[in-house]
Amino acid sequence: MDFLLEFPSLGRSDLSALRRGIDGTFREFTRAWGESIENFFDPLLAFLVWFEKLLQATPWPIIILILAGLAWAGSRSWKITLGSVVAFVVIGFLGMWEDTMSTLAIISVATFLCILVGIPLGILMARFDRAQAIITPILDVMQTIPSFVYLIPVVMLLGIGKVPGLLAVCIYALPPLVRLTNLGIRLVDKSVMEAAEAFGASNKEKLFGVQIPLALPNIFAGINQTIMMALSMVVIASMIGVQGLGVPVLRAISNQYLALGLMNGLAIVALAIIFDRVSQTYGKRLQSYREAGHG
Repeated sequence: MDFLLEFPSLGRSDLSALRRGIDGTFREFTRAWGESIENFFDPLLAFLVWFEKLLQATPWPIIILILAGLAWAGSRSWKITLGSVVAFVVIGFLGMWEDTMSTLAIISVATFLCILVGIPLGILMARFDRAQAIITPILDVMQTIPSFVYLIPVVMLLGIGKVPGLLAVCIYALPPLVRLTNLGIRLVDKSVMEAAEAFGASNKEKLFGVQIPLALPNIFAGINQTIMMALSMVVIASMIGVQGLGVPVLRAISNQYLALGLMNGLAIVALAIIFDRVSQTYGKRLQSYREAGHG
């Protein structure tokens, strides 16, 4: 049965007029404010381009040494560190180094932006129930709406390029970090908070000296999920001009290049596994320190 027959007061012409009104309003908004919004994001674009060129220009042994150091610092595991080194050597050997560096640049910047926005939002949600009631439905929409849908306004506002792709990645990857930061702070033992109050700690001291340190395992779990979701957006972001491993995958899909698609897809998987293992292991170490502290 036609849905409109159940609501005769809302005719097809009314719906068409409503859609045209929304489209017209948004077009006027983009014409009036599009250039100002682009100018606002210029410093971010400049930093992203600089960081990408830096990674691509740096000799590969130095990059691998830095990444191995970071993997060791996070995981304290020779297996994970050696696996990371081998993965990047294979990526370079197969001719995917530049694309991998481009992907690494956008994932790093997107994760940094998500941390910059997500942790304060999570803290705000944990401190104020009203903020949680307002932000939670927004996070629900961000997580459930298909990525192609929010690409439309982003591209209309900012066109095709790195910044629209970066924003799309951030929109998709931000919610887990906000939710888990909020959860981690709310799960802090009340008796610990009461002890902090008994010692005369201020709200700021309780937040930065007690709640955030105890919530770190949850926060790092959120960062882990954010990185994973950002990597899963690489191929979709390549559709709006983001360079990296997603571009050859998209080309492989369009032209049925199986080998090209598999190699670049496996490179994305390798990055995901490395980031996942390092951040998960670091989170577990934080958890064990916290449990040892409680013990």
